[in-house]
Amino acid sequence: METLLRQHLTELLVGESAHVNARTAFARLPAALRYQAPPGFPHTAWELLEHLRLAQRDILEYLQNPRYTAPPFPEGYWPPTPAPPTPEAWDASLTAFLEDLETLQHLVNDPSVDLFAHPPHAPAAHTLVREVLVVADHNAYHLGQVVALRRAQGAWPP
Repeated sequence: METLLRQHLTELLVGESAHVNARTAFARLPAALRYQAPPGFPHTAWELLEHLRLAQRDILEYLQNPRYTAPPFPEGYWPPTPAPPTPEAWDASLTAFLEDLETLQHLVNDPSVDLFAHPPHAPAAHTLVREVLVVADHNAYHLGQVVALRRAQGAWPP
């Protein structure tokens, strides 16, 4: 049963069963569209990507760092501008987001990791399972926004 739970959690993190996967959501998005929000959209693709990265990194830190301190909310979870500081920042953010997503998958699939343990500094209800569900839910929501944004920009499907 535990193996099946690990498989389901991994599938939820990766996407494609109930929501688009992250690689597909951001695939081949033209650079000119990454920093524009069409009318009615509150965020650019850059803001959504960086928000996804920051929030996911925060939960990974929460799980792994016994000296974890939450960033200020909401500014610690969103980029300060609708465009990145440099052209390279897009690729760096996407790479970091995907690497952290893989790290979470490795944690879930490591048989030595207790899925129901909680970090020593966290409430007992904040288990690895709970945090993975929070990440998957959060990612699915914002990846859906990326798809809607891309549709509005005429850049979907990739």
